[in-house]
Amino acid sequence: MKRSLPLLICTLLAGSSVVAKERSTFRYTAPPDGERPVIVDAVIGPQGSDFALRLRFDKAPWGEECKNRCANATLLIDADNSKQTGLRLSQGAAGNGADLAIIIQGVREYATEGGGAQNWLRVKVRLLGSEASTVDDGELLAELNHRHDTDRIQSEDKTVYLLIDTTNAAIPSGRKARVVYQPPGGKPIQATVTGLIGGGGTHGVRIFKDGNWGRAPQANP
Repeated sequence: MKRSLPLLICTLLAGSSVVAKERSTFRYTAPPDGERPVIVDAVIGPQGSDFALRLRFDKAPWGEECKNRCANATLLIDADNSKQTGLRLSQGAAGNGADLAIIIQGVREYATEGGGAQNWLRVKVRLLGSEASTVDDGELLAELNHRHDTDRIQSEDKTVYLLIDTTNAAIPSGRKARVVYQPPGGKPIQATVTGLIGGGGTHGVRIFKDGNWGRAPQANP
């Protein structure tokens, strides 16, 4: 008997018992000649003590299809919606104040002794303090991959599902949070979402529920 794939779920809840229509945090129209996969639709919000993300790319973000030109996308989260804390870029930069950097990468590695290529999906999470002037200056909080961290990262076709732990005491929190995405060659995209203390436990994004992944409606184009 053929086994079914793990189910994946992502919905926005309007209340503890009423399910609302899913709304995108942001959308982006990818250029037809882009070299790497880019995020074209995102749903982001708090889920308990985590930030939950459903990220849809314009093409497969990792694997044989993209080979050496797979995803290398960075999302910035200003967890307290304040530019007084977090990343310090040039004046007026959209990323100023970001407290977390989430880097999604499709990785391809070759075996040293003539073996085939290994493909996998990796996610790095960096904490950005006020001393950080680049994303690389941030402290590495987590490095996840789709093979070993299935409770935190899943992918299906062009869609990536993430749960980002925010229990580190150095991560600020607020009723509102700000999300920044810089597509290659494009203008930065900014969106405001419910913060970690803004009622996300019952009103947030739900991509992991009751210990099981479930399929998100309309998750794939």
